[in-house]
Amino acid sequence: MFNDIHFAHPYFFWLLLLIPFMLLWHFKVNLKRRADVRISSMLPFQNYRKTLRQQISWLPLVARMLTVVFAVFALARPQSSSKGKNVTTEGISIMLALDISDSMLAEDLKPNRIEAAKDVVIDFVENRPNDLIGLVVFSGESFSQCPLTSDHAVLKNLLKDVKSGMLAQGTAIGEGLATAVARVKDAKTKSKVIILLSDGVNNAGSVAPLTAGEIAKTFGIRVYTVGVGTKGMAPYPFRTPFGIQYQNMEVQIDEDVMRQISAGTDAKYFRATGNKTLKEVYKEIDKMERTKIEVTEFKRYSEEYLMFALAAGFFLLLEISLRYTILRSIP
Repeated sequence: MFNDIHFAHPYFFWLLLLIPFMLLWHFKVNLKRRADVRISSMLPFQNYRKTLRQQISWLPLVARMLTVVFAVFALARPQSSSKGKNVTTEGISIMLALDISDSMLAEDLKPNRIEAAKDVVIDFVENRPNDLIGLVVFSGESFSQCPLTSDHAVLKNLLKDVKSGMLAQGTAIGEGLATAVARVKDAKTKSKVIILLSDGVNNAGSVAPLTAGEIAKTFGIRVYTVGVGTKGMAPYPFRTPFGIQYQNMEVQIDEDVMRQISAGTDAKYFRATGNKTLKEVYKEIDKMERTKIEVTEFKRYSEEYLMFALAAGFFLLLEISLRYTILRSIP
């Protein structure tokens, strides 16, 4: 669709001022050509009907005026323009590190911490179509569930398959972070980010969390950490011969260590105590980690004078053909 039409030589429109003078000249000449005939009575002309020649006698004048109008428009060079945008963007490489230890089955978030985290992460992924995103899961050990990819459909399917019990028990925050660093450090994008979510205290693995944080800092990787779990006691499910039983357990999150990791990598630590706050955490991270998009606007012009020139030519030929055929006058 054309956004607008403009004229390359609009000063030609001043020629339209000639039209009133042409009309005055036409009527002045016609008055001089008229001859008066005096008759004694109009009775012989009562049933007189105008001939076709008389009925269309005004057409040459109209054709001449239209010829001038369309010729002026053609000389003014009408041009239509279509707008467009070239968009240049560079995505971010984001590695998600998700704690899947048994404590993530606590139901202070609904239906439980791990399912609530998966739902929020899926929404986060859907809102970032230009980014490379991968997934690392950890408990007593760590595992790369999905490498960095732009195929977010695959990532979401692999995320849905994540469940507690896939790995050895424990909470190896340092090892999970170190694995995420190893998977994102060689990415070609300028910005590299890790979002680590955990609900416990590091008690397993061979890499200390602060050491993993230092490694991330060395590679220029920002590490956002999220502590998930209510404050105080939370209901944990336990399998028993009589079915699943619940027991309130104290929520212990290594917040000081997670804060130090984030602060050392120029990022932030967040605490999510419920489903709503967890969503807000990821929304805030989403806003903070946005790439700049360069937009270059352009216009394409195309000449539209041809239809005006053809119209002027048509009306010129119409006037000439009428004057020298049907409306031809004898001096």
